[in-house]
Amino acid sequence: MALLGLISATNLMAQNDKPIHAFSLENCVAYAQKNNVQVKNSLLSIDAQIQTNREIAAAAFPTIGTNVGGTDYTKIPTSLLPAQIFGGPAGTFIPVQFGTKFNANYGANFQQLLFDGQVFVALQARETSLEMQRKNAAVTEEAIKANIYKIYYQLSASKTQLNILDANIDRLNKLAHDAEIMYKNGFAEKLDVDKVSVQLNNLQTEKIKANNSVAIGYMGLKMLMGMPVKDSLVLTEVINEQSLSSDVLVENDFQYGIRKDFQYLSTVKKLSEYNVRRYQLSYLPTVNFSGAYSQNAQRSKFDFFDGGNWFTTSLLSLNVNLPLFNGFARDARVKRTKIELLQVENQIDALKNNIDNEINQAKLNYISSVATVSFQKKNMQLAENVYQQTKKKFEAGTGSNTEISAAQADLVSAQNNFMNALYSALIAKVDLLKATGKL
Repeated sequence: MALLGLISATNLMAQNDKPIHAFSLENCVAYAQKNNVQVKNSLLSIDAQIQTNREIAAAAFPTIGTNVGGTDYTKIPTSLLPAQIFGGPAGTFIPVQFGTKFNANYGANFQQLLFDGQVFVALQARETSLEMQRKNAAVTEEAIKANIYKIYYQLSASKTQLNILDANIDRLNKLAHDAEIMYKNGFAEKLDVDKVSVQLNNLQTEKIKANNSVAIGYMGLKMLMGMPVKDSLVLTEVINEQSLSSDVLVENDFQYGIRKDFQYLSTVKKLSEYNVRRYQLSYLPTVNFSGAYSQNAQRSKFDFFDGGNWFTTSLLSLNVNLPLFNGFARDARVKRTKIELLQVENQIDALKNNIDNEINQAKLNYISSVATVSFQKKNMQLAENVYQQTKKKFEAGTGSNTEISAAQADLVSAQNNFMNALYSALIAKVDLLKATGKL
């Protein structure tokens, strides 16, 4: 079976001591949105960006600090004074010590940025940066959702195929029993009995392989969802033709902005524009305002808490820094960011073309797949009718074992072809929904 060979997902067998999850398709998606590692990390990136934005906003607030200090000069610094001042010979010096053994000071200071073009742009870009992380999380969630849809459909189709396998095995068991009776009564050859047994053994072997593939597949689905492998997962939905809704082909005025990846890239473009403005405004001066207040005292003894004089110092300062020349570095940054903006615009144009191609291909694939399902269903019904007629002839003794074996093989092939076609159509539906931004 072609489909069963593609499976990658867990076993339905649940142990009593293990959590059991009976999930619909939407339940699986909802679980993954809370537990998938990629989704959780993309949501954490949003939280990290919020903190980054707070850090950026801090540049617009004043910084305030205080200081307290004390010094004990175990050796008071020595200075040299020209001896000539005191009538000594020229060219000689007299060592003297100024100051006191103990010094103390305390004070406060503040700084306020009044204008900085780059900080101004960074403040404006905060919401766009946060929006980019949100869009990135949405793109990640959509990709995980699409994969869950495909694996869920794959496993549901496989469950149906296993049921078909069981039905075919039951049918062959009945046929083998009838062939054995006919052989004992002399109406069939031993070769006829052996041929049915070979077919039955082949189907039993195929069922073992299919069950193993399904078991592995369920583990893959749990890993994608972020579910512990030890938990048991049961899928509650069974796929059928009703799953192929025709409303996905309804023509609407498609807007590129519906696509989450287009939204993300558009946000990247906005950030690139902010980046250009940031370096353009670096040509403007920066203005800072600052102030400080302090008191200090000098004592020969450590008696600062016993009164005495404290000397006050205070200041206010306005600083304007005008950049004049920095080796053309700013010019290079502006030109580089403009080039990066052009690259993003090129990516947007390419994405538009790619979206158009995806939608057209997805529509054609879906229409073709739905038509194939219809043909394969009719073919399966015909194969069933042929098998039933051939079986009646065989039981009546007018048909050969070769005919019944061929009819059985054709029926199994038709059943598998129908399920493979149905699965392919559902995958095409997911691709079309994703291409049109409706997933």
